[in-house]
Amino acid sequence: MVMLFEAALRHMRHAASLLEQQKVVEALPLLTKASDIVTELASTLDPKAAPELAESLGELYLFVAQRLARAAAFRDLTAVREAERAFAPIVEAFQQAVAALSSPVTP
Repeated sequence: MVMLFEAALRHMRHAASLLEQQKVVEALPLLTKASDIVTELASTLDPKAAPELAESLGELYLFVAQRLARAAAFRDLTAVREAERAFAPIVEAFQQAVAALSSPVTP
């Protein structure tokens, strides 16, 4: 799951870099991939298990997906950067959570 978060963020950052270089044709597939991943992550939310978390993450995913759609439709670098800024802390939080779960427990 963390790999999905990381891939989406990596695609956003690469697409933004390409848009800065006016390489729109190369950026568009990356925006689509990032959006697809975010949509998939949104579909995994379980409101029954954690209603508040699911609602918060759902709103964040919707915002990110909307910004990515705007970026793709209008070649809008600012929209990609907004999506990236909103998404990056979530990626970092999931990375930290997985690291904490993976570290051995000391007695």
